[in-house]
Formats: sequence, structure tokens, C-alpha cells
Amino acid sequence: METQKTNWAQFIPLVTVFFFWGFVAASNDILIPVFKEAFHLTQSQSQLVSVAFYIAYTVGSIIYMIVSKRLRQDLINKIGYKNGLIYGLLISAIGALLFIPAANNKSFLLMITGLFVIGLGFSLLQIVANPLAIALGPKQTGAQRLTLAGGINNFGTTVGPLIVSFAIFGAASTAGVEANIESVKTPYIILAIALVLVALLIKFSKLPQVTSIVKEDTDDATPGEHRTSALKYPQLVLGMLAIFVYVGVEVSTASNLPAYMEKSLGFATKDIAPYVSLYWASMMIGRWTGAVDAFDISGGIKKILRFLAPYLAFGVFLLVNAIAQHDLRPFYIYPILILVMIVADVLSKGNPAKMLLIFSLTAILALLIGMLSEGMVSVYAFTSVGLFCSTLWPCIFALAVSGLGKHTNEGSSFLVMMIMGGGIISWLQGYIADLTSIHASYIVGVICFAYLAFYAIRVTQILKKQGISLDKEKISGGGH
Repeated sequence: METQKTNWAQFIPLVTVFFFWGFVAASNDILIPVFKEAFHLTQSQSQLVSVAFYIAYTVGSIIYMIVSKRLRQDLINKIGYKNGLIYGLLISAIGALLFIPAANNKSFLLMITGLFVIGLGFSLLQIVANPLAIALGPKQTGAQRLTLAGGINNFGTTVGPLIVSFAIFGAASTAGVEANIESVKTPYIILAIALVLVALLIKFSKLPQVTSIVKEDTDDATPGEHRTSALKYPQLVLGMLAIFVYVGVEVSTASNLPAYMEKSLGFATKDIAPYVSLYWASMMIGRWTGAVDAFDISGGIKKILRFLAPYLAFGVFLLVNAIAQHDLRPFYIYPILILVMIVADVLSKGNPAKMLLIFSLTAILALLIGMLSEGMVSVYAFTSVGLFCSTLWPCIFALAVSGLGKHTNEGSSFLVMMIMGGGIISWLQGYIADLTSIHASYIVGVICFAYLAFYAIRVTQILKKQGISLDKEKISGGGH
């Protein structure tokens, strides 16, 4: 199904899905220090929160592929896109409800099992929602709709840590650790109810039951070559590792930040949420810029909005924190860092490889500044990594599937499986932190971005040999 205009009546219910998986992903960063203290965990053990959640994406993708193979038909084509969304939401709601017995029994294992089940549901949502966002309107603006959906995803990542922190510490800030564990139930009961309500919203929405996504049936891009699998393309194989380390560094930078601020800077756990929110808001700041192209407005206005959109997104962050009655003064310096991102964006000229290279190198600089400095300078440096991560997912995706032709959908599924890097890299950084210090452990992020810079250079060479011009590539920005 492809319409001449974006079907907003169908698109708006869909983007609520993007909001919730962003909400949960960022909220995990608040759970990590709570669980670490309550269950007396090491830093690497506390990162099992991220491992459980992100490994579920890969497990869910593998289950999906096995079921589809046994059915000899794509599972989503069989059950329908609307049902796929509903089932994914209900699976995640079951995972959220597991926090009730987990908190009652003070079971860390049951809590991360709950996160794993939530992740399983989200993996199904990921498979359905991304292509559906593209399909609900003209093909030429599909990438921009995905960018807009990614911006909504990052709104969820911005408010998630604040709401979960308030639910936990607002109710039990003066109580002991056990009360904090008990209070974890509250936000996840509310989450379960919200997921069920969204499932009902989608059930009665105008979203189509079955949507025919246009399938890529062209020959392979390289003349004279007929490759039998997406894995025969070096841009995809190297891109899979790129997605793995990208999601890894994006998640680990934030998930290790609370421990750094507690141990090195003396912050109380309940006071860290605004900074975690700032990191994920930085992702939103970058993605809102690209979302401008999803709207039918004149070129001159678009140029103005592309400059204003990052600051509008930052304004949303300030508003949410003002409502939460947080001190905003520490964040007034941040617009300078946003300007650095805008300059880097302009220098890339829309070329995904150039953007990946420039943003990766800038992120390396930010991490090194954070590692070599102390106090709030280091915090701003680490949170600014979110600005330079904001568009890397779509850049890598665009580069990895370029030239795959009829293997594009297969290649996309392999890339989604690599989201597990969010858990594994987080655990690795936590393990390095246990051996050295959290400050020094950010070298893991430097190595990840170094590979991304290498990929930007190498994939340009690979695609050039295949006769593919990157200057004409379109960049989308969905969340994961």
C-alpha cells in the first residue's frame, strides 16, 4: 500500500509504538544504579539490565525467522501488520507485569527476565513498525516519516528516565533500598496498562490489517554479478558489525553514566535522571532536524527549520525538566554543543558516509575530553555523545543496504539482529570499569567510534567499485 499523501490518521497511532520502546530503553539507565545498590552488584553485573533487554531483540528476530521459515511464509504477511503491532504490545505488557512478582520477591533474575520479555515484544514491533512507517505515504518521503517516528522515539527516551525516577525516588526517596525496589513496581504497572491501551487504540484505528510493502525485486547492483545472499555483500557484513558497535556505544555511554556521576562526582542516584534525560534528548535534538523533510513546506522554510529544530527539541527537554522541578541552570551551556553538531551536519552535505565519518570523529573527541577532564566538563562531554550518535543509525543502515537490490529486506533483518550490541558493549564497558575505573572504561566507546570511522571510509571504497554514488543517498532516522 502506498498513498500519494501521508496518512496521518494511520501514522499517529503507529508512532505511539516508537514512543514506548524509547521510553523503556532509556528508563533502564535509571534501573541500573537502583539494582546495583539493592542487590550489591558489580558494575558489569548491573549491566545485565542492558544485556537482557537488547539480547531479546536478537532472540526475537531469530524466532521470527525460524517461524517464518517453518510457515514457508513471512510471519507478518500471514498475521497482518496490525495484529503484529498488537501482539508485540501485549507481549511487552506481560514483561512489564513480571515486575510485580519480581519486586515482591526482590528477585533480580525475575526483573531482568521481565525486561527480556519486554524486549521480545519490542523486537516484533521493530520488524513491523519501521516498514509500516515508510509505507503510510509517498515512497519519496518514507525516509522522512521514519525520521519523524525516530524523533518521537527519542521524546520517549527523554521523558522516560524522568518519569521512572520520579516514580521510584519520589515515592521512596527517604526510605531504604528495599522500599526503592518495591517502588519499581509502580512505573511498570503503569507501563503495562499503557501498552494494553495502545494495543486497543491500534485495534480500533484505521491502520490496515495487511499492508503490501513494496518489495525490492531488482537485479543486484553490480553488473554481471548474481549473489545468492545478502551476506555476500561486504558493505552489509561490515555494516552489521557497525550496527553492533553503534548501538553498543550509544547505550553503554548512557548506561555507565550514572555510576560515573555517583562514584566520581558524588551525585545522589535520584539527582542523575536529568543528565540521563539530556543524553537521550541529545538523540532527539539530532533526529528532529531530519524530520523537517517529512512535511510539505517550502525549501526556504525548511532551511530555517533545520536550524531551529535542534533548539526546539532542546526546549522540549528544558520544559519537561522544568515541569519536574529540576534546576535548569546546569544545562544553559548546552546550546553551544548543539551548534557544534549543526556545523558537523552542514559539513557532511547529506552524504551518509561523510556524516558517519565526521560524527564518529567528533564523538571520539567528546569521549576523550570526558576521559581527560573532571567534574561537569566531563559530564557535558559524555552527554554530548548523544548528539553525534543521533543520525548514525540511519547512516549505517543506508550504507549497509546500498546496492543489495532484491536482497535488501534480508539485509535489513540481519542489521536489526545486531541491536544486541546495546547489551554486550554495555556489559563489556562495565567489566572494564570493574578492572580499572568507570572514567577509563569509556575507552570502549572510543574504539567503537574508531571502527565506525573506518567503516565510513571502507564502505565508500566498496560502493564506489559497485558504481554507487553516495551523494544521492537519502538518510532516514528511525529509532530502534
